[in-house]
Amino acid sequence: MAFDRLIENIIEKQNPTVAGLDPKLDYVPASVKDACFAQYGKTLEGAAAALLAFNKAIIDQICDIVPAIKPQAAYYEMYGWQGVRALAETIAYAQQKGMFVMTDGKRNDIGTTMEAYATAHLGTTDVAGEAIDAFGADALTVNGYLGTDGIQPLVKICQEKDKGIFVLVKTSNPSSGELQDLKLTNGASVYEQMGRMCEQWGEALPGKYGYSGVGAVVGATYPEQLKEMREKAPHTFFLVPGYGAQGGGAQDAKNAFDKNGLGAIINSSRGIMCAWKKQGLTEDDFAAAARSEALRMKADILSVIGKIEA
Repeated sequence: MAFDRLIENIIEKQNPTVAGLDPKLDYVPASVKDACFAQYGKTLEGAAAALLAFNKAIIDQICDIVPAIKPQAAYYEMYGWQGVRALAETIAYAQQKGMFVMTDGKRNDIGTTMEAYATAHLGTTDVAGEAIDAFGADALTVNGYLGTDGIQPLVKICQEKDKGIFVLVKTSNPSSGELQDLKLTNGASVYEQMGRMCEQWGEALPGKYGYSGVGAVVGATYPEQLKEMREKAPHTFFLVPGYGAQGGGAQDAKNAFDKNGLGAIINSSRGIMCAWKKQGLTEDDFAAAARSEALRMKADILSVIGKIEA
């Protein structure tokens, strides 16, 4: 099961964190941009080349210490098909370096349309009898608002291709409670009910470490709800945004983990990509600064959860 591979990578590196690669052109050093613009011009092709070079430099610096990356699809789509190609090449490059890749796409639909999303991001596309990976990520974030009709096509692909999904449960943004905290007629909140459904959907994707292939997105910015969901969804692996730039810290994120230090992976995006600013370095030191921040974040999380064991 896909999350077994992720968990084993986390245990090996003693690091339950994921680097969010959500690059804007503004984050890319001028030297990298200038080289790409000199080759391709100030075009979408040049922009995409700069994003890819930026990503590769960070991946090279962190792949031995960070188990996973999480590219957000929107940051690539904004640069057209050239940017989408940079996303595909980023995924492939990270996997070549041994990293687990979770695409942050938050896809949501039903029937054949959801099957198409699942095939695109997690499965293989049939091209005249040839099976080809379109993007080939290891996991995908999804919106469960359409219910089982929107999740079942993904579960089927996950079974066939050894992949995983993360369903939005309690997100880290300030207005998430406008809908997610509302109470249903059964007395549960919307986010609690979504967590229950993750547990149910996950029964079809059991893992050897006690966590299924259906994970949940639960933000560090709501530590009490994070603790609640860890208790109520014991077989659901958490992807935890909100650490760092959004205000969440290690003490907030610790509620996502079980007694063995498993059960969750904590995301940092801007904190890693833009670490050179915080460290008072020049932008050309961005990759080394990203590594330094990744090590600091690892130590910060481990200081509250201890050694990670199977």
